Amino acid sequence: MTSRQFDVVAMGDAIVDVIATCDDAFIAEHGLPKGQMQLLSPVDADRLYAAMGSARESSGGSAANSMAGVAAMGARAAFIGQIADDQLGAIFTHDMRALGVAFDTPPIPADGLPTGRCLILVTPDAQRTMNTCPGASHELAPAALDEALIRGSAILFLEGYLWGPEKPRAAMRRAVEIAHDAGNKVAFTLSESVCMAGRKEAFNAMLDTRGVDLLFANEDEALQLAGRSDLDAAIESLSARVPTLVITRGPAGALAVDEGRRAEVPAVPVASVVDTTGAGDLFAAGFLAARCKGHDVERCLFTGALAASEIISHFGARPVADLQELVKL
Repeated sequence: MTSRQFDVVAMGDAIVDVIATCDDAFIAEHGLPKGQMQLLSPVDADRLYAAMGSARESSGGSAANSMAGVAAMGARAAFIGQIADDQLGAIFTHDMRALGVAFDTPPIPADGLPTGRCLILVTPDAQRTMNTCPGASHELAPAALDEALIRGSAILFLEGYLWGPEKPRAAMRRAVEIAHDAGNKVAFTLSESVCMAGRKEAFNAMLDTRGVDLLFANEDEALQLAGRSDLDAAIESLSARVPTLVITRGPAGALAVDEGRRAEVPAVPVASVVDTTGAGDLFAAGFLAARCKGHDVERCLFTGALAASEIISHFGARPVADLQELVKL
């Protein structure tokens, strides 16, 4: 992997996170699915944003968060995602580059769809309710791909949030072809959304054709994708179709089946859980960074758990502590 220009290049939603705190009454008043993610139209996003309290903005998106973590741990990261030529697009570009992530996807004109945004509301129990307006991010097309970048990256990392719309799905499929033709690995995170109606079948077909080398899922996603009610049965089904399967289990830790060998680690304890936004994203970042450094699967799992513990100890989906010092890869 060290011969490549980058360790990981990710494809995902180019989103600006807008994070604010609220109480449960606000969630109920606006009919929001607490602790879950929903898609909003630009009009509905404007309406909710107007009702929110004081907020902080930063570049976001599941895979983009992961690349910020990968870079923070000392690995070489790049990102492919569609923005618009507008203010939020400029914020996203500046943030990613400032974090050490290579990002050069050309923006689409500002008179079309705006740069995507995710309105994240954090309640006192640290649950985050995500309200996403994808905007320009779902306009990512195969023509926007930097094929040399994909060929020059040891791992191509794809996020499930982008798997739904046909245009970015086609771009992902093309990227998988490029990566595998170059002898690189493909990792995929289910991102909660891939198991929704209309996505599960296409993704299972991708697994059946060995399109994915490393799959990230949480327990619920694994059960849905495998069509099982028992976790061990889901693990058996999925691990037969992907060389490396990684399942996060929240406070119960995480496990992996790597080339038929199972490993588990406990969650890393934290003094106080403040905000769970980005926990899965940073877990994936830790696992990928450790794998790119040549560590075994147990160390990869532990690094993911360490990175996740840092992110849930404060607001926001980007690390505050020195992750490179924390994980010591």
